[in-house]
Amino acid sequence: MRTWLLRGVVMAVVHAVAETVRADFGVHHPTSRTVFEALVLGALAGVAAVWGAVDRWRDVEDAGRAWLIASLIAGWGAAVLAVIGKSVFVDQTGVADLGGALTGGAAFTALLVLIPAAIGLAAGHWIRSSRSAAVDDEDDRDDLDRDGREDADSEDGRDEDKPQRGGPTRSRPRS
Repeated sequence: MRTWLLRGVVMAVVHAVAETVRADFGVHHPTSRTVFEALVLGALAGVAAVWGAVDRWRDVEDAGRAWLIASLIAGWGAAVLAVIGKSVFVDQTGVADLGGALTGGAAFTALLVLIPAAIGLAAGHWIRSSRSAAVDDEDDRDDLDRDGREDADSEDGRDEDKPQRGGPTRSRPRS
């Protein structure tokens, strides 16, 4: 399955479930809705950010474009699924609410997927580059240790396999 399709469908389902749960919580607990909505919003952003970081860390091919397309799919898919979920589980939401969900709701969901995923991609790039820099530093230290042992073991202190630095030198007779 294409990477953008998997991410888009999963994020659409996650956002639709979160919207349905948020609406149900708002109906049953109207006074403590704000804190719950903030937690849900943070969790939704966290899912996209962590998945984006893992994609960059695993070096998924063309991850930025995949997340762009996935955010559009997630926006429209979550809008339709949330209207269905709210009509079945919460209240009598109907087809009349679909228009607003497919415009403003879908745009908000698309941004709520795209922006954290982009931040996650940047963080994954930073994690990956810092990890590879640490591995390169260890390799350099190991090379220096090996070079030191090889230089001490060789007759004249030079290794024939290594390129020489600076080129040949001429000794001039002193006058």
